[in-house]
Amino acid sequence: MGKWKEKLETMATNFFHFEDISGEEILPDTTNATDPELETVSNKVLENANPYVYPSIDVNLEYIKVKYNTLINSDIVLREFILTARNKEYKAFLLYIDGMVDSKIINDFVLTPLMLRNRANSYDGEQNRIISEAVTNNITVRKVKKFNTVDYIYQSLLPQNSVKKERKFESIIAGVNSGNCALFVDTLDIAFDIEVKGFKSRGISSPNNEIVIRGPQEAFTEVIRTNTSLIRRIVNNEDLVIENLEIGTLSKTKCAVCYMKSIANDELVAEVKNRLHNIKIDYLTSSRAIRTINRR
Repeated sequence: MGKWKEKLETMATNFFHFEDISGEEILPDTTNATDPELETVSNKVLENANPYVYPSIDVNLEYIKVKYNTLINSDIVLREFILTARNKEYKAFLLYIDGMVDSKIINDFVLTPLMLRNRANSYDGEQNRIISEAVTNNITVRKVKKFNTVDYIYQSLLPQNSVKKERKFESIIAGVNSGNCALFVDTLDIAFDIEVKGFKSRGISSPNNEIVIRGPQEAFTEVIRTNTSLIRRIVNNEDLVIENLEIGTLSKTKCAVCYMKSIANDELVAEVKNRLHNIKIDYLTSSRAIRTINRR
């Protein structure tokens, strides 16, 4: 038995052995190496740190992705684009929650003025803004303010009635959780909190099945994104994860699994998703069908 074991070990060693016959030194592949600054951001998020906005947009984007669990969160939207300001291009991205914002406002009054070239953003970058001008003895005296990207975007490119400049992620995330969108621009250590609240579907009525006296008088509707936005408004925390899945081979009904990432038991969440994925049904018409199937 021992000889056979030695032979198997020798065969495995010879099979997987690699010998460099070129005589050249083999260096480790660093093409996919993680940026140390991005690793620091991930560590700070995990340590529940409360940092300020970074000048690097890549670092801010990584921070948001980790904070909101964007790989599994279905209603968190990150819209990356190129912002044009005075004939200069900057990398930028918008952060908002689907179902809590008005898409028309974002398209017409946020993305359009920021992305499209027009008279407001096509001036030469070397031009300065004249604040005041006075003429004395045929001598013109002008008070000039140098170009500032933050003020220029705030005053010329965002035609919204409510825009705030924020430096702390805590304030930005609170605004996004309440239905606003956040604008991050490369090289800027601040973000813009833009009010774009809005809903698309019918009004929310009082519940008929679960009647309460002192609690909130709001019931779920037929639109899943409206229902998830109701949960977002009540919970108002970035740890809330909403995962989408489809049930029904023919109906392909959209469902959502909602849980708090920092509180829920990962094994129980995985068990719930596993049971939902294993439901074999043609049409899913109500949540009662899910309860009935899971009891079997």
